Amino acid sequence: MGYLAMLLAPSGEAGAEGMGGTSLIIWLVIMVGVFYFILWKPQKKREKQERALRSSIQAGDQVVTIGGFVGRVLSVKDDEVVFETGADRTKLTVKKFAISQRTSPEQQAAAKEEAAAKEIEEKKAE
Repeated sequence: MGYLAMLLAPSGEAGAEGMGGTSLIIWLVIMVGVFYFILWKPQKKREKQERALRSSIQAGDQVVTIGGFVGRVLSVKDDEVVFETGADRTKLTVKKFAISQRTSPEQQAAAKEEAAAKEIEEKKAE
């Protein structure tokens, strides 16, 4: 009987060939490995990206908070960010962990240029 067949066999049949408890341990190790690569590793990668984002925030960046507030950063302190939002320039102070997205002025200008280019292409197509 092949090794894979012994692993897939019910414990009674595998026990007859001496693989009863070993196959269970092997399956448990495989399942832990699968959970590691499917759940934990991507989560750690996401957390690392968020930490990098929050540590790279500078004055002038456009930010979005986890609550949905959008504004331009005025100052950054140790763990706090002061930004202004809206036409009346309301100043808000939030903790760094509340920032979910950042867009620098250069990225905003590139996005505007790209949108304008698409609009021109659409007009030409009509």
